[in-house]
Amino acid sequence: MTQWSEMQAWLFPQRWFRENLKLGEGGEEGLDNDIARARYERTGASLMGRRMFDAGELAWPEEAPFHTPVFVVTHASREPWERQGDTTFHFVDDGVAEALDRAREAAGDRDVRIAPRAEIIQQHLDGGLIDEFSITLAPVLFGTGVRLFDRVDPDRLALEQTRTDASSRVTHLTYTVAKR
Repeated sequence: MTQWSEMQAWLFPQRWFRENLKLGEGGEEGLDNDIARARYERTGASLMGRRMFDAGELAWPEEAPFHTPVFVVTHASREPWERQGDTTFHFVDDGVAEALDRAREAAGDRDVRIAPRAEIIQQHLDGGLIDEFSITLAPVLFGTGVRLFDRVDPDRLALEQTRTDASSRVTHLTYTVAKR
């Protein structure tokens, strides 16, 4: 958990983040704040794996920070869980493609945010389901874990870097995905 906190440390002092989680007024403004706010404003639905949901279920405040429908990819069926602030967690037990279809429908003309779990992102990349994605790269060494592109076939997919924004804490990278 310490490394996760270090990885997210760039976000905690941002004005937008503090306001979104109702942590009080003030906070930093600038590039990181602008990028966090813009990503949030573009997001119409979120998608995550069951492990991330399980880790956050007890930690999220009563008003969950998503303010969108959230689709949880799982193997166990469960009724939707409604939270304050327009967040409802929907549990999808028939694969990432179905979860993404449902999230896209809920998002309308806005983006679907896929929460940061390597396995979920790999499944979407491998299935040809992503056309663009952004990564915020923080200088934190984990040592072990699942590398983001481990199961992605370089003979099938190519990435084109379309944007790079660096702050003193992190680098924000945006790529488009193309079939080879």
